[in-house]
Amino acid sequence: MNKYQYKVQGVDYEVEIEEVEGNIAKVNVNGIPFEVELQKPINAAKHPTMTRPKVEAPKAAVPTPSPAAAPIQQPAATSGSGTPLKAPLPGTITEVKVAVGQQVNVGDIVLVLEAMKMQNNIEAEYAGTITSIIVKPGDTVMEGSVLLTIG
Repeated sequence: MNKYQYKVQGVDYEVEIEEVEGNIAKVNVNGIPFEVELQKPINAAKHPTMTRPKVEAPKAAVPTPSPAAAPIQQPAATSGSGTPLKAPLPGTITEVKVAVGQQVNVGDIVLVLEAMKMQNNIEAEYAGTITSIIVKPGDTVMEGSVLLTIG
């Protein structure tokens, strides 16, 4: 594990890198675990503290934010066919109002996202059927993270 200390806009952060698999790094920021999506995969052979990618069945994953400067996001889950609905801003999912297989229309509220102590209703941008839900209540997401897909 590698430990680093950063100061971002006057706030101290202790970042501990646990492992890197492909383009996903598992890190702890001030003791809070996050998964960081890297722009490019790091060659694990050049970094002995990092593990090589494992081949396994896809799992549902949840995008998460970090107080650090680097964008932090969990790997994309196997999403159903359709168009992804992405987070318009970073925040915490407080409520998921739909289920997989449910029909939605444009403007239907599909989930609630708390950002800066404000509850934001996230509406369906497309009419169709919910084919996958990537997040669950309590998950934190970054702007642009996939929340669900509508087919």
